[in-house]
Amino acid sequence: MEVKVLGPGCFNCQKMVEMVKVALKELGINACIVKVTDIGEIAKHGVLSTPGLVVNGKVKHSGKPIPSMDMIKDMIKGEL
Repeated sequence: MEVKVLGPGCFNCQKMVEMVKVALKELGINACIVKVTDIGEIAKHGVLSTPGLVVNGKVKHSGKPIPSMDMIKDMIKGEL
């Protein structure tokens, strides 16, 4: 499984990365977490507002507010 967090490195983007790490650990899922900070790469996913969350190539979230831990877990579990 590959999980990408899209964003330039702002506070919300960093918070999303940390939440994803916790969610994966709590779910017992081994996944590759990729932080994408390049605006061109972010745009290729069709995300115009960050932070964005992409799970196995599918955009699951973009923009504010940051989803709750339960929502992040549901987004990840939806791609198992």
